[in-house]
Amino acid sequence: MVDSPPSDAAPVDPPIPFPDVPGADATKGGLPRREDLTWEQKLIVDSSAIADLGLRTTLASVIGAAMLPRMAMAALRPAQVRAERDALEFYAEMAAARDPAKAFPAPVELPRVSTRPANPVAEWMAHGRVENIRFTSSFEAVNPAMRDHRRSYLRNNVVHAQHWRHDDGPHPTLCVIHGFMGSAYLFNGLFFSLPWFYRAGYDVLLYTLPFHGRRAEKGSPYSGYGYFADGLAGFAEAMAQAVYDFRSVLDYLEYTGVDRIALTGMSLGGYTSALIAGVDDRLQAVIPNVPVVTPDAAFDDWFPASVLVKLGNRLSRTDKDLMAAASAFHSPLSYQPLVPKDRRLIITGLGDRLAPPEQAEMLWEHWDRCAFHWFPGNHIVHVSQPDYLRRMTRFMKDVMFV
Repeated sequence: MVDSPPSDAAPVDPPIPFPDVPGADATKGGLPRREDLTWEQKLIVDSSAIADLGLRTTLASVIGAAMLPRMAMAALRPAQVRAERDALEFYAEMAAARDPAKAFPAPVELPRVSTRPANPVAEWMAHGRVENIRFTSSFEAVNPAMRDHRRSYLRNNVVHAQHWRHDDGPHPTLCVIHGFMGSAYLFNGLFFSLPWFYRAGYDVLLYTLPFHGRRAEKGSPYSGYGYFADGLAGFAEAMAQAVYDFRSVLDYLEYTGVDRIALTGMSLGGYTSALIAGVDDRLQAVIPNVPVVTPDAAFDDWFPASVLVKLGNRLSRTDKDLMAAASAFHSPLSYQPLVPKDRRLIITGLGDRLAPPEQAEMLWEHWDRCAFHWFPGNHIVHVSQPDYLRRMTRFMKDVMFV
């Protein structure tokens, strides 16, 4: 294992250029008030927020379309309505226990991983050795009533990841979890400036969430479709599988000699990384980026998905309190973080309207007001991204290279 970064590890500008209007760390009181911003920051925040509203509506429409078949089936089959309500009551009960070991049981066996060289574009981008890895998931649905159905997803139950490795043995490893619909390795490598981190001495692993990329079932209209196709109960199981399969990835990394692992993720990946930090104690650092932490509340503003959720609740005679209680099953706010406070860093965009900064601030409060960095952009346009990449680099260096 490498104990110190190479001498040429000075950060370089990321390959995707963004405007350089800097953000900052939050103060003891939290995120800045509008009057505390410069005129440039106000301009970026306001314009990026307007742009995010259009993106939010588009994504809400996509998610809503995924929910429609399930809702139509529920309307025609009363038994389906009862099953959905029973499932939500099951997850609400699990959430109330606040027991991560029970809600998210650990894998009991080491995955049998197969590897093959990635395509030449990936190796060109990394300037190093890149492998695609895969293994069969041993996940069983947390809710016994869902197990047979979830086993039927053959493609989803094969885990995929891409591994950037140095030739001189295992290095401290930065794991990255993508956002909803954003599973392409090339896109994430560029967006997260992973060549920067690879050059700084990290091995890098890009983890593919359930129902995304090669895990999408045949006939899926887009990457990520399966996350919402089985309703709220299906979303709960997708989150449970995302955590479980990533813990199998951790088992694999440990088996290959990696003993220092940091985790970051964007949007849905930020949500997942924050949840994993409350379930597994093997992370040296965790950095959720523009995370949602209460998706049931965030959906209230996601038209037209919000309308469909309300309609679905009416069909299944599910009140909002039960939905919130069930959603708490996979919320990081339901579990105490197992990563020490000085190894937690949250990143948020003040102009974000898909994962509003208030969501990140709730996580910050739950995480004992740990390190918290903001930038003036939105969910996709991370204005002054070099600023927070340097913040991440400084934050992880003393933990990952000792």
